[in-house]
Formats: sequence, C-alpha cells, structure tokens
Amino acid sequence: MTDSFYLLYLISSVLFILALKGLSSPETARRGNLYGMAGMVIAVGTTLALPQITNYPLILFAVMIGGIIGAGIARKIQMTAMPQLVAAFHSLVGMAAVLIAASALWSPESYGIGSSGNIPFGRLFEMSLGTVIGAITFSGSVIAFAKLQGIMSGKPLRFSGQHKFNIIVAAAILLLLIIFCSSESKFIFTLMTLLAFGIGFLLIVPIGGADMPVVISMLNSYSGWAASGIGFTLGNPLLIITGALVGSSGAILSYIMCKAMNRSIFNVIFGGFGSESAAIVATGTNEKPVKAGSAEDAAFLLKNASSVIIVPGYGMAVAQAQHAVREMAQELEKEGINVKFAIHPVAGRMPGHMNVLLAEANVPYDSVFELEQINNDFATTDVAYVIGANDVTNPAAKKQSAKSDFRHAYPRRRCRQNCHFRQAQHGRRLCRYRK
Repeated sequence: MTDSFYLLYLISSVLFILALKGLSSPETARRGNLYGMAGMVIAVGTTLALPQITNYPLILFAVMIGGIIGAGIARKIQMTAMPQLVAAFHSLVGMAAVLIAASALWSPESYGIGSSGNIPFGRLFEMSLGTVIGAITFSGSVIAFAKLQGIMSGKPLRFSGQHKFNIIVAAAILLLLIIFCSSESKFIFTLMTLLAFGIGFLLIVPIGGADMPVVISMLNSYSGWAASGIGFTLGNPLLIITGALVGSSGAILSYIMCKAMNRSIFNVIFGGFGSESAAIVATGTNEKPVKAGSAEDAAFLLKNASSVIIVPGYGMAVAQAQHAVREMAQELEKEGINVKFAIHPVAGRMPGHMNVLLAEANVPYDSVFELEQINNDFATTDVAYVIGANDVTNPAAKKQSAKSDFRHAYPRRRCRQNCHFRQAQHGRRLCRYRK
C-alpha cells in the first residue's frame, strides 16, 4: 500500500471523526451526515483502487444486492423500529468479522499474512480476538432483534447457575484462544468460534426487553472492536481507526444510557450479572397516592401555568402524536407560557430518536433540552406534562420535586399571604395555595 492510499485513508478517518462531532448536536447533524457520507465514499473508492482488488464484477454485484436491500428497508422502516434494525445491522458486522478471519486463516497468502501453518503469533491473536468479539456480536444482536421485534419474549430468561456457567464458557474461550495462537489449529478455531456464538446468546437472553436499547448500544461497541481487530489482521489502518471510533463511542453511549436508566454497566456487559438484587431495589419504591383528572382539568392547569415542561417518551412515538404535542405547545406559547421539552436519553428507545421525531414536528431546537440541562428546572416550573414516558422519567427528579408541588400550580390565585404563586418565595420554599 503506497503513501497516497494511506493519505486517502487518513482523510476518510478525519471525516468520520468530524461526522461524530457533527452528530452530537441537532444544529450540526446534517453537516455531520455529509461528512460521514464523504468519508465513506473516499474509503470505498480507495479500497477498490488497491492493486490486490481484481474481481470487480463480483464486488459490484454484491454491492448492488446490498444496496437494493438496504434502500428497501430504509424506506419502509418506522422510527420506533430503529433499535431492532440497528441490532440486525450489527449482527451483519459481527458475522463479517468472523468470515473474514476464517478466510484469512484458510487462505493467509491472499491476505499477505504468511502461509498456511506459518502465520505470525500476532496475526493469529488479532484474528482470534476479532472472531470472538464478532461472534458474540452476531448472536447477541440476533437475540436483541428477536426480543424487540416480538419474535421471542422480552422477559429475562434465566436458569440456575447461569452466571457460573457463563464464566466457565468464557474461560474455555480464553483457553482455546491461547491454544489457537500457539498451534494455528483450524479445529480449535472452529470450536472457539462456536463457543463465542454460544456465549453471545447466553449473555443477552437474561436481559429484559426494557434494557435492550442499552444492550444494542453495547453490541454496537462490540462490533466496532471486532472490526478494529480484523483491521489489524488485514493491515488496514482505516478499519482500525473507524472500528476504534465505533467501539469507544458505543461504550461511552452505553454508560450514559445505563446511568440515565439507573442500571449497572456491568449488568449489561456480563449478561444481567447481579440483576436480581437490582430488581429488588427497583420494586422497593414507596407507593404514593395518584389523583386522577379529566382532560379539562389538565387544560386548566396548563392554561394557568407560566412555565410547562413536556416530557415525551416511547408511547408518544408509537402513537405518532408528536405533531399534536407540537400544536399544543404552540397554543400554550400564544398565551405567553414558556414551554420546554425534556428529553431522556432513551425516550425514543435509542438516544437521538426523540430529537428526530420532534424535529420532524418542527419543534425548535432551542426548546429541546437533555436530561442534565433541564433537571434543575423542574423545581421552579408550574406543570410537568409527561406523555408516554412514565418508564423513563428520571428518578433523580425526586430530589427536585421535594422543593415544589405541581398540584398547587395556580398562578392566578392568591395564598394566605396575598402573593402570586409564581412570584412568591417564603424563605427557600415556594408558596403553596391553600383553600
């Protein structure tokens, strides 16, 4: 590979980094997409121009088939079904890593990594690492897709001694990996790959459907590391860099999602390890009385508020109600009411999905706030309007709700000290209207 190819790969890598930076904000997301598309065009074009690439008809035929299938899926897929689509695509990345590693083992001369029986130890280690991670990604992504699509039950599937069994299988994979790197045995490679497929299945089945978005994000990270490992095997710097970008960004995103959902990142990585105790904590919350009300009651509260925070969730996305919510927000703004949208990281099942839905409904970007940005505002707002998001309302808001009482949000009434609710502060506590 000449210096010009390395330079083009470097340019492509820089464009991918700029794409990630652009996608971090709704205002720059379109530009980020363009950077990513340009980087991919350069990457694919550079790869096809490599001297060792000769069978162009077969490559173009495969690209045409994949392009037709991908375009068809993209046109029909609903936004609420994006998580399972992402899981399905990740499974393909994992399987690609396994197949490339197997091809390199059976025909090392074609990849320039030595000859059969004389592959360097380092290449074998890179190959086996990419294979194991890729196999786990494939089988885990298939289970995640099946749970989200409703093909299999979303309930956690567990059996006695499951964690101990997983540890034994993981130890066996590690032992086989060491033996394979020392012997270059194709039989050991096959056995190691099959066990990796199995551990991927075992890690995901004990995780419930509600946690699948976090699992998909982690599998996204796995697919990146698998691609990076295969990049070392092929000696492809672009695959190494982009794989590392996907792997690290997926891991960071998974941590953010776990923190937002009060889940342990280790539960996700190790297949719900310790989830029994977590479930006890989750179900041990104190029950509080719920006051039912009519639509007229809700309208009265909203109309008499000075500030409203709307918390949309997956239920709103499924109902395709984002346009109606936007119309309601516009009517409130006409009355001089300050309206904000609070977005939980997994409000649309995956980060960013709810932002896309609201952007589709022409909700201004400056009205949409992330969890950390708006949590403190709940202490001073008059009404919090939660629609289809009961399961993702951040429990950290409990600390804020202790400082205010949304049930007494009557800014036009007067309290015993003859002051307006929205303006009065007696000490540190907001004034409450009392009959």
